[in-house]
Amino acid sequence: MEKRNRYISESKTKVVLEVLRKEQTVNEIATKYELNQVMISRWKAEFLERASIVYEKGP
Repeated sequence: MEKRNRYISESKTKVVLEVLRKEQTVNEIATKYELNQVMISRWKAEFLERASIVYEKGP
């Protein structure tokens, strides 16, 4: 059985920001980083879903 890769949040953010810049297609970015397109799409959706918490005030 293959061992799953773990990606740190900084790596995920870097990939998602590249996708959002739209300078390359998701397919090109997936190939560049040797990732699955579906994984990148999930990371993007999660990033956008949680983006609003950046500006929440709290301790």
